[in-house]
Amino acid sequence: MLNYLYADQLEDFPKPKHTMFRDRTTQFSERLKWEVKIDENGYEKDEYDAQSPMYAIWSRSDGTHGGSMRMMPTTAPCMVNDHFSHIMGGAITSPLIWECTRFCLSPNIADESARVSAAMMLAVCELGLKFQLLHAIGVFDPRVSRIYRTLGWCPEVIGSSGLGREKIQVGLWEFSEETRHICLLYTSPSPRD
Repeated sequence: MLNYLYADQLEDFPKPKHTMFRDRTTQFSERLKWEVKIDENGYEKDEYDAQSPMYAIWSRSDGTHGGSMRMMPTTAPCMVNDHFSHIMGGAITSPLIWECTRFCLSPNIADESARVSAAMMLAVCELGLKFQLLHAIGVFDPRVSRIYRTLGWCPEVIGSSGLGREKIQVGLWEFSEETRHICLLYTSPSPRD
């Protein structure tokens, strides 16, 4: 099940909230070895989680987190402008461009990771179309580019920094009904499910 929740609504959904922030700890701190803050609950949270972002959360049948993404306007403080504007040659602020960050998959969905990834991309696209946005902006490393290629929704790279495993890129994803339709195809269960 896919839910769209603002930060202040997370308290009403304790199981996906708890497992999302714990899975973020597993993904970003333990697996990717990013220098992130872990709170007393074992949650990976940053200053942007306190700014009323919207979360798209894919919940598994038992109600736990399967995958998630955080979205917020670029007209407010956001990660891409506060930490990566040097890569883009300056900040991007527009009411029609929202930042997508903290793409996270649960370590418990290995057999469904492609479908949940597509669901997260679908969620971003649906939010963009609902709010009449033009683009999503985000930071990514080239290793996840294959996911975007598979789904047929590759970003326009507007800046990059570093080499090899240290390389990061900033990209813009354009919202369209065509992209939404492609993502829908990838989220549909296969005949063997």
